[in-house]
Amino acid sequence: MDKNSRQSWQEFNDLYGKLIFGFAIRAGLTETEAQEVVQETLIAAAKNLPEFRYDPKVCSFKTWLLNLSNWRVKVQLRKRLPGAHGPASPDDATARTATIERLPDTAGPPLEALWEKEWHTTLLAAALEKVKAQVDLKQWQIFDLYVLKEWSAPEVAHALAVSVARVYLSKHRVGALVKKELRRLQRELN
Repeated sequence: MDKNSRQSWQEFNDLYGKLIFGFAIRAGLTETEAQEVVQETLIAAAKNLPEFRYDPKVCSFKTWLLNLSNWRVKVQLRKRLPGAHGPASPDDATARTATIERLPDTAGPPLEALWEKEWHTTLLAAALEKVKAQVDLKQWQIFDLYVLKEWSAPEVAHALAVSVARVYLSKHRVGALVKKELRRLQRELN
């Protein structure tokens, strides 16, 4: 694998690994189970990506990745069901947590809704990281405090020794870059 391929795979892994992990956690898995879902999904994606052809009539990449992840989350949840792993000894059967307490709440949002929420969260985080690397530190600090941490404009101005007008200007400029990056990511990744 050449340097560009490794870098592309690392970017893919960073972005989608976080997405899949967050999705698996929200679906009710433990961190260990979620990590297993990430590994299995990314391995399957790597094996199948060369054959994947984007056809909006059939399936978007986002939906394809959801299906891969969703299937692996369900496998992990099934492993928790009685009979999936018999107790090692008769004593283990009585020492276990009740089955009902080990199953995730199915009355919660469907997995597709969790995926959608995690998708948007992951895209926003990726856009923010990209923009953070593009703007100067002071401008990013202003945006971070005012927009992301929700400080008031006068509080930010006072803390960073800038004018309130500069706070508004930084919010506008950095916010525009974030929106532009989000649109780019959505076009590329949907």
